[in-house]
Amino acid sequence: MIATISLALAMGFAFGWLLQYGRVANCTVVVDQFRLRDFAMMKVMLTAIVVGGAGVLVLVDLGDAKYYIKDANLLAVAVGAALFGASLPVLGFCPGTSIAALGAGSLHALIGLVGMVFGAILYAFSFDWLKTHVLTVAAFGKARLPELTGAPDFVWLLALALLAGVAFYFVEKRPARI
Repeated sequence: MIATISLALAMGFAFGWLLQYGRVANCTVVVDQFRLRDFAMMKVMLTAIVVGGAGVLVLVDLGDAKYYIKDANLLAVAVGAALFGASLPVLGFCPGTSIAALGAGSLHALIGLVGMVFGAILYAFSFDWLKTHVLTVAAFGKARLPELTGAPDFVWLLALALLAGVAFYFVEKRPARI
């Protein structure tokens, strides 16, 4: 138990350090992503998605993990993505970066954390209504792109990695904006 907690704390500190090192725990960098001036956030997130996806793929292939597939409720995902996307440039942080920023001494990140807790409480109290009126719209059950398309997981991961590489190439070739 103590080893597990110690490992979780060490990984949390490492994650926070990496967010700081990648500059994405700086609200100006996050806002400048939306202003198309600084693409550090996009590069960090795409790298994390590709590396994390590769890690999950290896763990599943080795039999050390199993996929836990949630229902594909497209309306709920679209609403959640819209709320998340709208809050990023307003606050300047996402949940992980706000905690990293708070740990680095940024007190205005605390406002976002209070908002996230309030939002979670509001979601919990409204879940029955959401379950009836939102989660049933455009609900496709447990669906994954590999099963829907017949292309194996590694093909989707490779396509995502190639897309990330193309995105990196174009943002690096783009003239600097002041």
